Amino acid sequence: MNRLIYNTAFLIVVLIVGGSCNCFLNAQDKAKAPLILDMVHHNPGEEPYKSVYNNPVVIKEMGYNGKVYFLFESPALAINWESVDPDILPKGSPDRRWVDEKAAQIRTMHAACKDQQMSIYAMSDLVLFPNRLIEKYGLQETFGDPKNPQTERFVRAQINEMFDQFPDLDGLVVRIGETYLHDAPFHKGAIDDKNNPEKTIVPLIQILREEICVKRDKQLIFRTWGSFDVNLDDYLAVSDAIEPHDNLIISVKHCEGDFHRANAFSKVIGQGRHPQIIEVQCAREYEGKGAYPNYIPNGVINGFEEHARMPEDEINSIGEFVEKTPGLYAGIWTWTRGGGWDGPYIKNEMWCDINAWVMAQWAKDPSQSEEAVFNRYATERLNLTGKDIANFRRLCLLSEEAVVRGRNTTHRDINPWWTRDQGIGWPPTPADAEGQLRNLNQKDESIAKWKEIVKLAKSIKWDSPKNREHAIASAEYGLGLFKIYRTLVYMSYADSQGDKKGVQKWIKAYDKAWEQYNKLPEEYQSVATLYTQDYKRHIGNHADTKVNTLR
Repeated sequence: MNRLIYNTAFLIVVLIVGGSCNCFLNAQDKAKAPLILDMVHHNPGEEPYKSVYNNPVVIKEMGYNGKVYFLFESPALAINWESVDPDILPKGSPDRRWVDEKAAQIRTMHAACKDQQMSIYAMSDLVLFPNRLIEKYGLQETFGDPKNPQTERFVRAQINEMFDQFPDLDGLVVRIGETYLHDAPFHKGAIDDKNNPEKTIVPLIQILREEICVKRDKQLIFRTWGSFDVNLDDYLAVSDAIEPHDNLIISVKHCEGDFHRANAFSKVIGQGRHPQIIEVQCAREYEGKGAYPNYIPNGVINGFEEHARMPEDEINSIGEFVEKTPGLYAGIWTWTRGGGWDGPYIKNEMWCDINAWVMAQWAKDPSQSEEAVFNRYATERLNLTGKDIANFRRLCLLSEEAVVRGRNTTHRDINPWWTRDQGIGWPPTPADAEGQLRNLNQKDESIAKWKEIVKLAKSIKWDSPKNREHAIASAEYGLGLFKIYRTLVYMSYADSQGDKKGVQKWIKAYDKAWEQYNKLPEEYQSVATLYTQDYKRHIGNHADTKVNTLR
């Protein structure tokens, strides 16, 4: 099989350490059973999401066998370091009080998970140390280097403290591609040469493998996001340098880059020596975060239409990955909620739920067809019958088609980063004529599909007024938002052609689309918070500002 270039996506190396302390699966069972993990990715710096998926009872019933706690729920922030040096977090100090409170909170979470016989994982940014430790030992310039003797010493001590002070912890998820400190007021994080296998990645994994996998027989998840997730040679260099271990797994986002439709399928999936767990985002951070219908399991499992053009000898779906390299399949890791920043904030988790439930149920037995699992969801969780099942599937598959056409094209003719979270930027115009025409045509196709989605939502006999209202409200939300997208794409094209009359025409359509969209909360109580014209966070070329210069 040709080497598969890693998806710029979110290649996640999940080094999972199996464990004698995992009282729910023995070593032989763990080797056979796929990991079905979920995480709620809370917005950094904000109040945690109020979500049913925070509850281990809920996700266990959905089919999950493990829960990953988010960065700011990690024991890395909650150990007291007393066995290393009591002066690092002195008793009675503000930082020690904060750490002790965090530890109590985490132990309560772990107890709830253990009560459900769910495996417990914690995600942690490395290298991450208390401020006092860094200052006392003069590590300001060196603690991001895992080859530095002092850094290595404290990383090993940190791992020991985490598992000693939180014995219910079954595994650790490690990220080095980014460091979030929004909810960590008494810690600092750093990593040097995060893209360098020889200097950073391999030495750090070897330390963690020895401390967690070998010494502790626990599970380690090492994410490659932002590190060795875009270069296949780097990925294979890491794979070749790290001896396989029963507890070592690599987790890979199913698409290149971040979770954008039209991005290529991850070419690193199915490569290397280590089993892989696939990461799937269920409330897509660049696509409304669950505010509108956006069904993704069909594309993830069977292949999105934009990946159909890949060579036959290359893997283009998770289903094909399991079929061609079954020995490398380790499971699925979903984020039921979260990713990105700010809104939209949803009030109803319907569209997250179907994505998560179908992925979790399929992951247990990949010999099932995605459609069979989907039909079970429609009957078991939504209580649909007869033609309503077929209409609901039609609605969901249309959402898959409408989203990629409305935000980009099936050929990725524009940069996907122009709209994200609750904001909208100025859409770039494709450089070539063919791409320009396809971009415009597919925006029209997207609106036609959204209109059909609305009709289907209204036609289905839902099992409750609540589900009916939200299905219609969220479909209208998608239609309204993608109308705004369409006006901007046409306006951008007219501007690029020097068509001043066309620009003014589309400004009027833009204003009207916003006016209609902004009325949705007046009609539907369950609708998510809206995209806003003034939102600029991480928006490079703000759309509304650009429009106002063209008026």
